[in-house]
Amino acid sequence: MIIGVSTKGKAFTREVIQAMAELNQRPVIFALSNPTDHAECTAQEALTWSGGRALYAAGVQFPPVRLGGKTFVTGQANNLYIFPAIGLAIFATRATRVPDELFITAAAAVADQVTRAELHSGLLYPPQSNILQTEIATAVKVCEVIFDRGLAGVERPGDVRAFVESQLYTPEYRDAV
Repeated sequence: MIIGVSTKGKAFTREVIQAMAELNQRPVIFALSNPTDHAECTAQEALTWSGGRALYAAGVQFPPVRLGGKTFVTGQANNLYIFPAIGLAIFATRATRVPDELFITAAAAVADQVTRAELHSGLLYPPQSNILQTEIATAVKVCEVIFDRGLAGVERPGDVRAFVESQLYTPEYRDAV
């Protein structure tokens, strides 16, 4: 696995990606720098140079890549998958501590929401088009750990998902007219 956080555009050259592909059946390439011109490589480059075998995510959104009759959908590796869910769970449960286990739980919960079909298409994160549901499902898993470890400042509800949903902020705007 190589993770780019250098903000040096094109740091992952053809030679680097090809070497990764020689060493790994499914090389993991995370070009996390942004904006786009600072990405260490593009999705097109990573997939082309690895013969379509790279597991790729970037710090910015890249369009789908068509290669060898297959369309690869790449995802944006972004903290929007973890931190809002952790924050919601902590707020809802009034957690007294935030151990590392909560972040590991959140990461596993996000990963569990990627379907086999999405994985097959190259997507490593759930689609951002459904981010609220992703956050809720992740927060529920984190809340369960908080309750299980006795870290909550509130009683465990019978329905943790309904409890989490009841804590969401819903903007309601009055007509100005």
